[in-house]
Amino acid sequence: MKFSENWLRQHVPTDATRERLVEVLTAIGLEVEDVAVLGESLDGVVVARIVSAEKHPEADRLQVCQVDAGGTTLQIVCGAPNARAGLVAPLATIGTQVGELTIKAAKLRGVESNGMLCSARELGIDADASGLLELPDDAPVGTPLADYLGLPDASIEIKLTPNRADCFSVRGVAFDVAAATGCDVAPFDATPMPALGDAQLQVTLDAGADAPRYVGRVVEGVDATVPTPVWMAERLRRGGIRPVSFLVDVTQYVMLDLGQPMHAFDRDLLTGPIGVRRARKGEALKLLDGRDVVLDDGFLAITDADRVVALAGVMGGFDTRVTDATRNIFLEAAHFAPAAIIGRSRKLGMHTDAAHRFERGVDPELPRTAIDVATRLIVEIAGGAPGPVTEAVLAEYLPAPATIVLRRARLARVLGLQVPDAEVERILRALGLAVDAHAEGWQVVPPARRFDLAIEEDLIEEVARIHGYDAIPTTLPGGASRIAAPSETRVGEDALGAQLVARGYHEAVNFAFVDAKALDRWSASAGSVPLANPLSAELGVMRTQLLPGLVDALGRNAARQQSRVRLFETGKVFHAAAAGEAPVETLRIAAAAIGDARAEQWGGAARPVDFHDLKGDLESLAASVGARLEFRPSQAPHGHPGRSADVYRVDEAGKGARIGWIGELHPRLRRALDLDATAVAFEVDVAPLQVRALPRVSALSRFPSVRRDLAFVVPEDAPWGAIEATIRTAAGPLLAGLTLFDRYVGKGVESGFKSLAMGLILQEDSRTLTDREVDEVVARVVDALRDGHAAAMRG
Repeated sequence: MKFSENWLRQHVPTDATRERLVEVLTAIGLEVEDVAVLGESLDGVVVARIVSAEKHPEADRLQVCQVDAGGTTLQIVCGAPNARAGLVAPLATIGTQVGELTIKAAKLRGVESNGMLCSARELGIDADASGLLELPDDAPVGTPLADYLGLPDASIEIKLTPNRADCFSVRGVAFDVAAATGCDVAPFDATPMPALGDAQLQVTLDAGADAPRYVGRVVEGVDATVPTPVWMAERLRRGGIRPVSFLVDVTQYVMLDLGQPMHAFDRDLLTGPIGVRRARKGEALKLLDGRDVVLDDGFLAITDADRVVALAGVMGGFDTRVTDATRNIFLEAAHFAPAAIIGRSRKLGMHTDAAHRFERGVDPELPRTAIDVATRLIVEIAGGAPGPVTEAVLAEYLPAPATIVLRRARLARVLGLQVPDAEVERILRALGLAVDAHAEGWQVVPPARRFDLAIEEDLIEEVARIHGYDAIPTTLPGGASRIAAPSETRVGEDALGAQLVARGYHEAVNFAFVDAKALDRWSASAGSVPLANPLSAELGVMRTQLLPGLVDALGRNAARQQSRVRLFETGKVFHAAAAGEAPVETLRIAAAAIGDARAEQWGGAARPVDFHDLKGDLESLAASVGARLEFRPSQAPHGHPGRSADVYRVDEAGKGARIGWIGELHPRLRRALDLDATAVAFEVDVAPLQVRALPRVSALSRFPSVRRDLAFVVPEDAPWGAIEATIRTAAGPLLAGLTLFDRYVGKGVESGFKSLAMGLILQEDSRTLTDREVDEVVARVVDALRDGHAAAMRG
């Protein structure tokens, strides 16, 4: 929010200096971001008119001007491109200080010059240095420029939090300043402007709670060519708005002054009735800025005989705009629910002052006042005969401020000090709240513009910020703090990350927003959650997997001469839930590697990283929490057939649930991602890897173990994971260890089969095993493999 300091002081006549005013605004939560001082030293600068302008005899770019300074004609040599006879411009007389320059009588190329015609930048009024500051033709010649332009002044810009929508107006800010400085807000003339004619347009509301109030008024016979008064134009400029034309500027002025966005239509381009309804999918509208937009039912539309003529709460339409040829206008001011406007302008890639205010909430009682104020200004400056005010209201949908009880004891307990009752009442009343004292405190009714006041704590905050945070004593918290010891049965995310770092991985952090096309490449778009207001088209959906972003980072590193890259990421993925429910969030950890399996060294031959390298890394991650994993063939479309697996966490009985995927990327996907080398990756849920059994201390067995080495011929497609599970189930509790130490395919083994050699380590904690017990275990294993996997012992 940007506004003129002098304008604010008209609403709140405080004696505070500019420096003190800035301090107060920041202290009460309206943080001042910038103060631009305007026209502070303009003594000796007057309004002047160029009577004649002739070419300088010795310089092509200079003109010799005769200037009327108010009863005195001065000769000025000027090089401004817009200097011309009849122009009214500022004149710095001899002895005036303009910036670092003191104006003196001088000769320029042999011609005397007795002053300087000035640009806005030279006077510190504006940044425009393209030529002389052009003043209206009716500006009183000889008048001090400071008096004419209402200077000195300052343009103050404040940073507002979304809950303070009431401060998007000068008068809204004035209430806070008045409360903080002990002043009263100046009375505001809101006398209704009487009708001087009968012209009106019927208004209908068909958007329910989205548009519960709409006020309109026809004004006939206006002069649209009348220039915007200097005082109004300057206030708009200092509020960050460029003046356009009087009828447009009036609506902008009322918006800055009171906070109510308005719009003016050319009445002769309307048929009537005027309506407010939801737009229909496919309806088109040309906006004031010239762009053509296609609407859907998410937008509110202002209609004329069911023809869309404006985008409610955002921008008016081009076809019904006011121009210099306009003679009759239709003014509108409405209340739109914030939920009906939020995000609509951003969806069209635009931002407007009206949408900015409506999204945060505008006083529902303000539209009629705004219409009367705007009407009075138009009639006083541009003439015209206003018709009666037309108002359509759906009272049941208008927000009604509720009574809030503020307890004296609660206020003292939260703030830690006793604020006098009189001070509490002064603060609340100065802010425009209705206050009724009772035995335990106060009953308070906030004004309709204060959407942020709903509960007792809101009122306590108001008292605290106006009374002054510096006045609240600083005290250390008392009482004992209960320290919760971390559970040994749960492993933190940082511990999982540390395990991968220890194995040579670097942590990556990627956006949770991804390109929908990237998910399509990974066949991972099912259940994706689109964003209503994405930062860009490339960040339009929430990620359903970590790997698309992680592998993309892997490729960027590889493309920048990094021959060995190992990355991991811990983050959430998102999947759509049932209608009306929030997306399902799942925390996962993923890793990806490309390049050599080991860092460059001399002790061994280099080889590329493969499935088993990454499998070892994942198993070490699981081992750190005491988890046992099982790997089963995967059909994931992004995985290489035969070189990828689904990951399961299994219990001692071999039962478990799928927790993720591991494998080599499919060659087709690798080509689409422009990866020249083989890339391997895994992605698993974090939650199953955070649970571990409570560590238990047990003595090592004093009795010797027994090892039996067995070799089996099994079908080539029999996975070791399934064979291992069968062996562990068959061997039972005596199996202390199982090692696969050889795999053979070739001479002596039938085609389509493989030989697996393994060592079974058997041990009992309380005694030495007998040969009979060992033979029984081996027999059970042989039978189980024969029955479950068509395995035969190799002779």
